[in-house]
Amino acid sequence: MKPRRVLVVDDDSEVRQTHSEQLRLQGFEVSEAVDGLSAWIEIRQNPPDAVLLDLAMPRLGGLETLKAIRGFNPSIDIVVVTGLADPEMHARARELGAVAVLTKPVGGTQLVKALGGAPGLAPAPARILVVDDDAEVRDLLEELLRAHGFDVATAANGDLALQAIAHRMPDVVLLDVVMPGLSGVEILEALRTVAPRVKVIIVSGAATPVQRMRTLALGAFDYVFKPVNVAHLLRSIDVALGMKQLESR
Repeated sequence: MKPRRVLVVDDDSEVRQTHSEQLRLQGFEVSEAVDGLSAWIEIRQNPPDAVLLDLAMPRLGGLETLKAIRGFNPSIDIVVVTGLADPEMHARARELGAVAVLTKPVGGTQLVKALGGAPGLAPAPARILVVDDDAEVRDLLEELLRAHGFDVATAANGDLALQAIAHRMPDVVLLDVVMPGLSGVEILEALRTVAPRVKVIIVSGAATPVQRMRTLALGAFDYVFKPVNVAHLLRSIDVALGMKQLESR
């Protein structure tokens, strides 16, 4: 099956690159445009199947671009991805024909879902296990990840984490380091033996430099500091899932 072509339109180069990487890992063919006017020229010359469209851009703005695309070719799916938390703007985008309006930061799973699934696939949500002894951190991460389309389980300590993994293997584990009972380092060592394909992202604010180096040496995929930078965490998860997918081929 020919991959769906998606045009990513955003004046922020880092956002464009992140969204493009997320979609390519899921099998989409991706091109980019730096603003609405560049997107409009590209679409008239080579219409894509779908467009990811920012709203706040120089030159031709997002709503005007959306209106022009719908008038030119209403079969193109348009997903608005914006940093503007403005319900009126979101409603206006939907009225003009956007199939979805997402608020940044946006994870790859959320993008794929808004685009109707990966090309030729209807994948189950990626499974993530959050391991942290702090109930507030667990709840915050669970809410964030569920909002981005992930299947989330939590564990308050290392023993419960290993039980959860034995019951249902996750794709990614978000793992604190400093916890009572089994430490994050000890859990990571066990995971390398019982679940070597699971990607582990350390999420900690209290680990020492030696502990951080040890977790990476033991095979942790990434290290995210608390308080968590949401965009960094989502990007790390998406890249980890992409790597896991490539390794399984």
